[in-house]
Amino acid sequence: MYNILTLNKIATCGTDRFSKDTYTVSDKCDNPDGIMVRSAAMHDMELPASLKAIARAGAGVNNIPLDKCSDAGIVVFNTPGANANAVKELVIAGLLISSRKILPAIQWASTLKGKGEEVPKLVEKGKGAFSGPEIKGKTLGVIGLGAIGVLVANSARRLGMEVYGYDPYLSVDAAWGLSSSVHHASSLQQVFENCDYITVHVPLTSDTRGMLNASAFSIMHDGVRILNYSRAELVNGDDMRMALSNGKVSAYVVDFPTDDMLGVENVIAIPHLGASTPESEDNCAAMAAKELIEYLENGNIINSVNFPTVEVPRSTDTRLCILHRNIPTMLAQISSVVSGTGVNIETMVNRSKKDNAYTILDTLGDISDDCLCAIEAIEGVIRIRKIR
Repeated sequence: MYNILTLNKIATCGTDRFSKDTYTVSDKCDNPDGIMVRSAAMHDMELPASLKAIARAGAGVNNIPLDKCSDAGIVVFNTPGANANAVKELVIAGLLISSRKILPAIQWASTLKGKGEEVPKLVEKGKGAFSGPEIKGKTLGVIGLGAIGVLVANSARRLGMEVYGYDPYLSVDAAWGLSSSVHHASSLQQVFENCDYITVHVPLTSDTRGMLNASAFSIMHDGVRILNYSRAELVNGDDMRMALSNGKVSAYVVDFPTDDMLGVENVIAIPHLGASTPESEDNCAAMAAKELIEYLENGNIINSVNFPTVEVPRSTDTRLCILHRNIPTMLAQISSVVSGTGVNIETMVNRSKKDNAYTILDTLGDISDDCLCAIEAIEGVIRIRKIR
């Protein structure tokens, strides 16, 4: 039996994927094999020795101590793309509300309550203050062409916008899904120089922190509209407020409000609603459960943020799953120990991700406890697990 600990309320379409014959799922468990989590902070949590994997029902993993997990041989999964449609729809809404002054118009209309028969005339007289441009025929720059960026780019094209997409790490799958009518930008500068609207969909890293700053704003169109549904820190707050005050940026839509942006004119602060749909929560929960099941039962790693993707069909009854450091001679040492016991290796697959690596071995015959201990004793091996 495997024990699954839930740290947040997880949609039943996810938890129901765990067979009751093989799993127990509970919000109270002392020795979990896996954890499902949404927003609960785990940095100060003691990670039990039994814990093999954590699945975040969502894309971001800021609430999970990745280095600590890697050192303990705990695979951390996320669910990229599961909330992509939900975020895409909110981005489209952001394009519209940044252009058409819909929100201030609604707020103004509510002040007419009690004016009786004068309301229609007052509406006609006052509506001119809320005029704004259509998005059709305008140019949108999409920075980051992952699952969300591709959907945004394609939808914007269908709405009649010209679209420039920029992503130096564009995956093959994303490229297949991207409309051929999207212009491929070779640099951020090309996006900044050509676009009336810019939406950013990249993770927060040391390279992307503050990427939208005074230098970037200086080469953008006057009156550019910027949308940020990724992380607040991608934008330099001081530079953004200055750009808003001098009209260089006419609107800033952000799904991650910070105190320095709240109440600033022409900032549209949304309280992190990007993935707040029942469909998104269901998709994330189902995907997280599937990842845990595949890893616990078959050792396959799909969508991990700290270990490489390795997905191999079972070819024998015995499988060894070895998490280790990405250092030379590891494979030779592991295979030498196994072959030294007289057991033949049917399948051996190794992948690496930065400092960490993962090796799967399917063997023709069982592996003894002594063999497991010998492999575990190899310098650089973090964790070994046998699945039968």
